[in-house]
Amino acid sequence: MKETKKRENFSSKLGIIVATAGSALGLGNIYRFPCEAGANGGGAFLIVYLIVALLIGTPLMVSEFIIGRRTRSNPIGAFRKLSGKHGLWSLAGYLGVGCAFLILAFYTTVAGWTLGYLGKATANMFEGQDIEQVSQQFADFINHPWLPIVCQLVFLVLTAFVVARGVKNGIEKWSKILMPLLLVILIVLCVKSLTLSGAADGLRFFFHPDFSQINGRVLISALG
Repeated sequence: MKETKKRENFSSKLGIIVATAGSALGLGNIYRFPCEAGANGGGAFLIVYLIVALLIGTPLMVSEFIIGRRTRSNPIGAFRKLSGKHGLWSLAGYLGVGCAFLILAFYTTVAGWTLGYLGKATANMFEGQDIEQVSQQFADFINHPWLPIVCQLVFLVLTAFVVARGVKNGIEKWSKILMPLLLVILIVLCVKSLTLSGAADGLRFFFHPDFSQINGRVLISALG
């Protein structure tokens, strides 16, 4: 008799919540979102972003949960099971895996930059430098012939270590550690930003949405 291998599950609802948040929140929310909001109407962009998340992001997330719980399979196998005789629907699974690969290629590069920047900050290499000098240091780093690649590989090894430990002891465990840590970092950044020169003007700009800047390009940016 063929035995069916039991698939590992999350051990708690909290684990599911933090893992889901971890897949949705990341570097883009920290370094790209403020730039997009500043260039596209401030609070108006945030409103459009939240509407897109509610109308598109939430249904996609719920659908992913439903498909996963129903099929207990990987993306390709899940769509193959659901498609039945119409096997072409399995292409949706291949598309999902392909998109994840492209995102991984981008994210590991930026994450490698982050590790390099963190190393410089930890070594106090930015002390006494102005914005132009710090920017030049970063430009020199990302244009280095091999150092960014090393940092990218370090990040890939760390990611593989977490994933190899499985759902419960890997993804769930580290999500419970890293997501609260990310929240603390964001709170520190928010508090620090309020102490900077021009903070009042920034708050005024953000909380007085300029809807005149909302157009198709802004909508696509919020969706992205």
